[in-house]
Amino acid sequence: MTGAPALRFAIFCPGFREGCAIRSDLRRHAPRARRTAVALCAATPPTQQTVGRSVTLVGQGVHGGRSARLTIAPAGADAGVVFNVGGAAIEAHWSRVDASKLRTRLAEGGVSVSTVEHLMAALAALRIDNALVLLDGDEIPAMDGSARDFVSAIDEAGVVTLPARRRRWRVVKSTRVSDGAGWAELRPAKAALHLDVEIAFASPVGRQRLSLDLTPETFRRELADARSFGFLGDAERLWRENLALGADLDNTLVFGERGAINPRGPRFADECVRHKMLDVVGDLALAGAPIIGAFRSYRGGHALNIALLEAAARDGALTPEFEGVRHENSTAAARSLSGAIG
Repeated sequence: MTGAPALRFAIFCPGFREGCAIRSDLRRHAPRARRTAVALCAATPPTQQTVGRSVTLVGQGVHGGRSARLTIAPAGADAGVVFNVGGAAIEAHWSRVDASKLRTRLAEGGVSVSTVEHLMAALAALRIDNALVLLDGDEIPAMDGSARDFVSAIDEAGVVTLPARRRRWRVVKSTRVSDGAGWAELRPAKAALHLDVEIAFASPVGRQRLSLDLTPETFRRELADARSFGFLGDAERLWRENLALGADLDNTLVFGERGAINPRGPRFADECVRHKMLDVVGDLALAGAPIIGAFRSYRGGHALNIALLEAAARDGALTPEFEGVRHENSTAAARSLSGAIG
């Protein structure tokens, strides 16, 4: 898929016989948007949102070790999040994932963008439905290893509303995937996205668990500052696999035998599970719309998160609806959504 004026992409809609197509003109950049910044509050906005203006970040990729320049730009209603890498467009959708070991990489037509999860988490948590991400490079800059700088960039850009109702996925039946050592599942819930993540590593990280309802406030307070983490003993093996080539103490929380070796130590006592939950938010954002349901994982990771989205789509565990439409009217919402995007 190349950067044509009009980008057509499909989102699989469980409950429908075929995928639905959304036609989006990424050059519109929200022409009818109300140019009034809106507050990022706990109440979910009923209409779609984009950033108010373009904002740029520069940094180094944590795995490739190469510098990259990233610009988050406004996009029109129903565009979704789309990466533009060297003129080629890659939609932010789980069906475009081609690698999930220690990061989430998207690919389309021989072009790829790696380590999208922290940026996607910030966009999703701050309820940015549509954005064009221009990247000079092939990996999202790691910044400090957390989502802090992406949140700050979105705050700097501001948020505007768009003249289109917000879509979302509702979990209507439980789905679970496992790789033998760990598992991840989605279950129905009445409102919002509830997250429950548990990790289990050898000492000094050990076993940690965290649960919360995702809102802009909880993301900012509990998750955004949590950094990627790793173990000093794994470094040489990862380098041989062309991973973690750009990792250092400025963008990774590194553990030795006795604990973190970073001069200032961890930001939270349980920073590792917080970061794992941040990754979950970013991976689930590849559903293409917010999810209403309960997520739970034990010893999970990017591969299980993406496998869970694929299984949920395949098994009809998600049904589409519009923001503000009551759950009991979800069938009518699905029909309306089908007509709007088909």
